[in-house]
Amino acid sequence: MQPSLALQEDQEHLPTLLATDAQELSYQLQQHQAKIFPPQSQKTMRMFSPAEAAAFIGIGEGYLRQIAAEGHGPDPLSNGRRLYAAEDMDRIRKVLDERNGTPKYVPWRRGSEKLQIISVMNFKGGSGKTTTAAHLAQYLALRGYRVLAIDLDPQASLSALFGHQPEIDVGENETLYGAIRYEDPRPIADIVRSTYTPNMHLIPGNLELMEFEHETPRAMAAGRAETMFFARIGEVLTEIESFYDVVVIDCPPQLGFLTMSALCAATSILITVHPQMLDVMSMSQFLTMTSELMSVVENAGGRTSYDWMRYLVTRFEPNDGPQSQMTGFMRAIFGNRMLQNAMVKSTAVADAGVTKQTLYEVDRAQFTRGTYDRALDSLNLVNSEIETHIRLTWGRK
Repeated sequence: MQPSLALQEDQEHLPTLLATDAQELSYQLQQHQAKIFPPQSQKTMRMFSPAEAAAFIGIGEGYLRQIAAEGHGPDPLSNGRRLYAAEDMDRIRKVLDERNGTPKYVPWRRGSEKLQIISVMNFKGGSGKTTTAAHLAQYLALRGYRVLAIDLDPQASLSALFGHQPEIDVGENETLYGAIRYEDPRPIADIVRSTYTPNMHLIPGNLELMEFEHETPRAMAAGRAETMFFARIGEVLTEIESFYDVVVIDCPPQLGFLTMSALCAATSILITVHPQMLDVMSMSQFLTMTSELMSVVENAGGRTSYDWMRYLVTRFEPNDGPQSQMTGFMRAIFGNRMLQNAMVKSTAVADAGVTKQTLYEVDRAQFTRGTYDRALDSLNLVNSEIETHIRLTWGRK
């Protein structure tokens, strides 16, 4: 039976329709970006209160006041109060270590301590994966670690959050694909970008990363791969590992060649999960598939042992009974493989994301004080727990 003429006239050519919508959406997003951050402006980190600065440095607020009074802090404002930039905190760390004669406050790797590579992953979108990776990378940088954030997701949300619009700011071979491609790869050092966050660099992402998914089967079939796909990210990271303490990789939300390569490069795995039944059921399938694929990779010589692997509950609503029950259900199953702290769902995080900012960037005055403080406390507790795992791996207290 033939469709009616009227119905035929209403039909759309899908490739053309999607291309038109994508072009218009990209244009409107660029206009929105220009309004939020005009071309001549640059994203910056906010200033931090004495209490925040003392916590990031790892000293008491009273001791910080003493150090600042001795001339090692920022000049006081007209009201006598001091606000600290990230650079101020780095300078104070160095002063404290020089004074103590031991490397205690500058947390860089020492001796045989190996580079920590944390792959943040989940199969299902909406689990807070990118939000977790972004805040973790910034937190560690503010704590004084040398951090490299890698956006391995072709959707490039992490890049956009850090001020790099994938459609206009990231060109050909400027993603990690440029360094891990099978023909004419670039040195990874040429792809790394500095950021407005002191101590943190970025390798941005965009749709170009999908080329690795398409190219890998062809390279394997033709025998063109000198290094197996699952070893390529780890291999290129060795070229720059001396410059960093921690690498945070925001993985794609699917089990492809990129994700498996990130898993083999990682020293640690962080799996985000939203405590809803459908999300947990999806994660069950994800874990099964990952296990099967990584067994194949292991047989081919890939690395599948990690310093630690943890599940992180994200977008958690403490007053939601079913979420609390699901979280307890997972804790009963996974035990100490669950992080003790959960990432609490907050309008502060969502509202900050509208302007492509993290909670470490936005001004507290833009939010209800209690809402902002609860969200930031939750982030800091989670990130501090992850930092503890990093330090224990290095054999530190």
